[in-house]
Amino acid sequence: MNQNIRNIAIIAHVDHGKTTLVDQLLKDGGAYRANQAVQERAMDSMALEKEKGITIKAKNTSVHWGDKIINILDTPGHADFGGEVERALRMVDGVLLLVDAYDGPQAQTRFVLRKALAHGLKVIIVINKIDRDNADPAKMYDKVLELLMELNATEEQFDAPVVYGSGRDGYMMYKLGDQKENMAPLFHTIINHIPPPFAKPDDPFHMLVSNIDWSDYVGRIAVGKILGGSVKVGDPVFVLRHAEGGKKVRSKITKIFEFTGLGQREVAEAHAGNIVGLSGFEDVDIGDTLDVRDDAHALPFQQIDPPTLEMQFSVNDGPLVGQEGKLVTSRQLRERLMRELKINVSIQIEDAPDKAGTFNVKARGAMQVAVLVETMRREGYELLVSRPTVIEKRGPNGERLEPYETVWIEVPDECVGSIMQNLANRKGQLTNMEKMPHSTMIEATITTRGLIGLEIDVVNATSGRGVTSHLFKEYGPYAGELLTRITGTLIATEAGETTAYALIMCQERGRLFVSPGEQVYEGMIIGENPRNEDIVVNAVREKKLTNFRSQGEGVATGLTPATKMSLERCIEYIAADELLEVTPKSLRLRKRILNSGERQKARKAGKAAE
Repeated sequence: MNQNIRNIAIIAHVDHGKTTLVDQLLKDGGAYRANQAVQERAMDSMALEKEKGITIKAKNTSVHWGDKIINILDTPGHADFGGEVERALRMVDGVLLLVDAYDGPQAQTRFVLRKALAHGLKVIIVINKIDRDNADPAKMYDKVLELLMELNATEEQFDAPVVYGSGRDGYMMYKLGDQKENMAPLFHTIINHIPPPFAKPDDPFHMLVSNIDWSDYVGRIAVGKILGGSVKVGDPVFVLRHAEGGKKVRSKITKIFEFTGLGQREVAEAHAGNIVGLSGFEDVDIGDTLDVRDDAHALPFQQIDPPTLEMQFSVNDGPLVGQEGKLVTSRQLRERLMRELKINVSIQIEDAPDKAGTFNVKARGAMQVAVLVETMRREGYELLVSRPTVIEKRGPNGERLEPYETVWIEVPDECVGSIMQNLANRKGQLTNMEKMPHSTMIEATITTRGLIGLEIDVVNATSGRGVTSHLFKEYGPYAGELLTRITGTLIATEAGETTAYALIMCQERGRLFVSPGEQVYEGMIIGENPRNEDIVVNAVREKKLTNFRSQGEGVATGLTPATKMSLERCIEYIAADELLEVTPKSLRLRKRILNSGERQKARKAGKAAE
């Protein structure tokens, strides 16, 4: 065992302060020079992470405390990115379980803690945000102990040490009421309670690849914990390919990276127990084994939870294709999706059997797919995205099964009625209701189908005050037809540029999604009809001129501003016969079949088939 190293992951529910705590550990561990500006949420390096305020990818860093190196993995809290958490736990020997002193253990706390206990990891409980109004740290500590009992923790795991404090304000305490000074109590607890990494320094070098990094200079970097021996630059190694049944590929180590503070540094040699990055491989994937022995066996790679949602990505075949994005062909789309497959273990991608230029993408949730689509549009891609559908299974007797999730919704008391009605429409079964000081916590079991779009409904019904979290529960019997969208659409009949004159007439039929001066085409959805039927409208009609009236007079008055939806909202909004066109600058909703006559023919053919 390497006595000078500790490997820990920070796990928690979304928004409980993981990344902010890492900031403080970096600061107190000397990652910044005396005159260096301290970054906020330094670990959230992706632009999307900074904008959304969430962590999407698990990331490595390390801090030096005395003569000890503490390798830290910051993990996502959102359920859709659970694959990142499961992978990170393979590299560490203990976890900091972060719990908000006001909210207490939540849905994702349960998920990540269950995984950590199953790996046999040591736990340190950190009750964070004790400076919040109405915080009750002692009660929340009791709730964590209840959760540990519920998850069948061993006696040793149940006796986990606890520290209280505020990651934002930079202090931790062994007991409530102690002096508020610095992060030292947490550092001491990590050193004393988390064991040094279990590794065999006298064995030949071997390592399991738990993460993949990319550098424009050296290509793919395999990240993992060295389980035995040591490795030097220039050493020959074998890559045992997990995806190809343990096929051996000879390679040579060209660079070794250690994680320090906010970056990486090159070293000549790395030893058992440390988490490092290695380069020099033609191709290496998560789950592969690196070993110096000719007769080596592949290390076991634990399968992660399977995806529950499926969507189709296809080539943009709309009339405005190629006007805003440069990457529009099926080959470019395929290459990009296959690249994503190599670095993201929790999604699956395959060619659609019945349509050329269409790919089936399976993922954990709509948020995970939305992040992929948003990343691609920023890279210059144009594509069409379908509505998410759930991945069904067949039971032992051939019965139809679909995924169910447990959902927790915290809402203001006056909004409980409308949320309960919404859950009933989606065939959700209420399992528990708890009154909290300023809100009500509703717990229900609902199908994954019924969950699509629920979060947006909760935000709308509670004016942004409702908080939703969910967790995969099990596969259960098919729940029948669900009503998740009760409105119809307004569909453009003509191509061209929208005019204020035409839109004023259109808005009498419903809520508009487009403003004057936007390009539309036949079959594009330009608004929402309150009734559950589609209406075709002309959004490009111009006002006829006469001798008495000027073209602009009295036109703009009375036009309501258009509703603009986010990418996640668009994905959850579209119906089965609709698609979302995504380009670097625009999000357009459209029908799968653009021509009105052909749509009616397809509808009649569908009814006849029934």
